[in-house]
Amino acid sequence: MQDHRTVLAVGAHPDDIEFMCAGTLARLRSKGYRIHLVTMTAGDCGSDKLSPEEITGIRLGEAAASAAVLDASYACCHEKDIQIEYTNAVRRKVLGEIRRVNPSIVLTHPPQDYMADHEITSLVVRDVCFTGPMKNYMAEVGKPTDGIPWLYYWDPLECKDWTGKSVEPQFCIDITESLETKAKMLACHDTQRSWLRIQHGMDEYLEKMRQWSAFRGRQCGVGYAEGFRQHLGHAYPQTNFLGEVLGIVESSDTRAPLSPTRPA
Repeated sequence: MQDHRTVLAVGAHPDDIEFMCAGTLARLRSKGYRIHLVTMTAGDCGSDKLSPEEITGIRLGEAAASAAVLDASYACCHEKDIQIEYTNAVRRKVLGEIRRVNPSIVLTHPPQDYMADHEITSLVVRDVCFTGPMKNYMAEVGKPTDGIPWLYYWDPLECKDWTGKSVEPQFCIDITESLETKAKMLACHDTQRSWLRIQHGMDEYLEKMRQWSAFRGRQCGVGYAEGFRQHLGHAYPQTNFLGEVLGIVESSDTRAPLSPTRPA
């Protein structure tokens, strides 16, 4: 049977999961759920000083250390940064991960985000959730899943689409009590603090995460929150299993009067 106490989060790069949904994962872990983290790449382009091989080894260690905070497993699909493609080879690789875990809940990037690696990851994950139970579609490893899992998309970075327009979640999860666990996981990715300062102009790595989480929290009347949208296409589960497990908080002000980049 499908394991209804297992959760899989799939991010394009190491630290994507931590930025966008680690507070929710921490709450699920506190309720006894088994957590599995997968990244499409090892972050081989995430340095201006180290070679791809050098930074890959470091970032894999950082991702494993972050997963250990939740006593979670971690696996990497070993695609390359900025080169994730929607191909049968990539789909079968990710399908192998979902069949290995057989989760009830899957979390991943939204269909629209600021970069193609995130959007392609979203499409691949959506596809393998759907094809997981298909016996005649073969993965690299594992047997077919017992059914299509509940699929959720976390917020795009800065809670905006690529046009700069605010994206409203269907619901939010209150992460006020798990924020420090989220910060501890994100802090494991030490190499990215200096990299994001250079590449994205983003300083105060952990503080930005707190600001974005506080932004969603202010909309919902709680301290900190993470936003989600559920995939409700044909054949996918229609009930909100994640919301039933953790409880939801809804935005009381969809106008989002405060910018997520403004300090609380």
